[in-house]
Amino acid sequence: MDTRIAAYAVVVAEHEGRPSLLLAHWNEQGRHGWTLPGGGIDPGEHPADAAVREVREETGYEASLDGLIGVDSVVVPSEHRLRTDRGPLHALRVVYRAHVVGGALRDEVGGSTDAAAWVPLEDVDALERVELVDLGRRLAGLV
Repeated sequence: MDTRIAAYAVVVAEHEGRPSLLLAHWNEQGRHGWTLPGGGIDPGEHPADAAVREVREETGYEASLDGLIGVDSVVVPSEHRLRTDRGPLHALRVVYRAHVVGGALRDEVGGSTDAAAWVPLEDVDALERVELVDLGRRLAGLV
C-alpha cells in the first residue's frame, strides 16, 4: 500500500459581492473535478509550508494560514487510482483554513490543475467536484 501525505487550504472571501470558495480544477489522465488548492508534501516539508506553496502554485495567490482545521485519513482502492496496478493508497490529508494576502488569480501551467476560480458558496453543490471539497467545507463549518 502506498501512502501519500498532502496539505490543503480552505480559502473563503468576498468575491464580486458574494462569499466564495477558492478552488482549483484537477485534471489528470482523463479524470477531473474541482478541488481544494493543495497537494503532496515534499520530503522534509512541513504540511503548513506545503499548503501555502500549493495555493501559490495552483491559484497564483499568496496565502496565510489561519489554523489547522482537520486531518483526514482515507484508503483509496486500487481500482479508483490513476494507476490501478499500484495497489491501494492510504491518503492523509492535512486541511488548513487560510486567507489571501497577495498575488493574483491565475491558472497553474504544467501541473495537475488547469484552472483556478472563486466559486460562490451557494454554487459549490452544483459543481463536478472531488469529495475533498465537501470534507473541507465540513471541517470549516461551511455546511
